[in-house]
Amino acid sequence: GEDVQGPWRKREQRTQEALAQKDLLLREVHHRVKNNLQVIHSLLDLQALNLHDQRLVAVLRDSQDRIRSMSLIHQTLYQSHDLARVDFQRFLDELLPHLGESYRSVAGSVQLEAHAQDVTLPINEAIPCGLVVNELVSNALKHGFAQGRGGRIEVSVSQGGARGIELSVANDGHAIADEQALQNPASLGLQLVRLLTRQLRGSLDIRLADPTRFTLRFQREVQA
Repeated sequence: GEDVQGPWRKREQRTQEALAQKDLLLREVHHRVKNNLQVIHSLLDLQALNLHDQRLVAVLRDSQDRIRSMSLIHQTLYQSHDLARVDFQRFLDELLPHLGESYRSVAGSVQLEAHAQDVTLPINEAIPCGLVVNELVSNALKHGFAQGRGGRIEVSVSQGGARGIELSVANDGHAIADEQALQNPASLGLQLVRLLTRQLRGSLDIRLADPTRFTLRFQREVQA
């Protein structure tokens, strides 16, 4: 009556315990990174309180939004079932209301919509994508809907084929004047979007009006 499966069962149990510990450790790492980013966010808040130059305050606020965007990705992972993949719909549902609130003083009544059902991304692709969304939505709120103009911003992320990802941010606000406006060195947001596109080894298409639309396409590193 010797249990020949005994050693196998023990090995299996040890493997399961090791995986559970790894999972716990990774959650803790994401939790701590999120908390550290929140501390930086608060430090920038304190810095902004001591500044009287509104342009500098605006620069700090933009930095805070970028930090919040990264923080939300770590929060989404901390709360997720699969620590290898960010649920992008969940992330956008958290991010967009924050951005709407941040720019409420400059933008009119803007409806923010997110469509990214069933799209999951590994963290090294989720962070650049999250920052791209952050920049493009912020830019639209600041410039496309200035002087109280209302309208709609739509963020959509879709998968095509085994590895293709298409991220699109469209708005029906003020059109972009011309190609020259996109080269404006003051537009750090768009410089950052181009840099992140290169990081993802992707391509960026820009439509200036009716509606204004930025489309980022890239191939994910691993098959879904």
